[in-house]
Amino acid sequence: MRNDTKYPLLAKPHIRLSGPVDQFMYQSFRQQLEACPEDGALVIALTTLGGDPEVARTMADDIRLLEDHDGREILFLGKVAVYSAGATFMAAFPVDRRFLTRHTRLMIHERTISKTINLNGPLRMVVASIKAALHEVEHSILIEEEGFRDIVKNSRVEFEDLREKAPSNWYIEAEEARELGLVLDVI
Repeated sequence: MRNDTKYPLLAKPHIRLSGPVDQFMYQSFRQQLEACPEDGALVIALTTLGGDPEVARTMADDIRLLEDHDGREILFLGKVAVYSAGATFMAAFPVDRRFLTRHTRLMIHERTISKTINLNGPLRMVVASIKAALHEVEHSILIEEEGFRDIVKNSRVEFEDLREKAPSNWYIEAEEARELGLVLDVI
């Protein structure tokens, strides 16, 4: 049986998101979510080259809350490119609710930061500025690792392997993602 007939619901996503993960995508996501049927499974399709990981985490939290509140099954369909913040959003879905279209690529990488620290003023304030910047980096690493653990949960990829590959932008073709258990199937 062909996969496109095995999963007919995936052919007509309820929510279609494309472009950078940003506040405009979040607004579109919320509007489309409000227009969805109140019962039954939902399909969310996403194509993105990345964007704001905190917006992706916010959308993911909306999905978790909806599932917890309504007990609805929500499926993820990645199309063409699911990079960076897109993979962060995908991590909100259990592996058995993740799908990719043929030839889609996932890309997972470390978060980045660009920050200048100006050391000027009383010494205690300088120390406080340095500590604040260090805490920001340490907390960002913790958030990143939470997302990495969610991406690999119940797959054949070990957290340590993902953490090792992420600094050099790990690209994963759809068939490989299925073999690694990162998605249920490729359609």
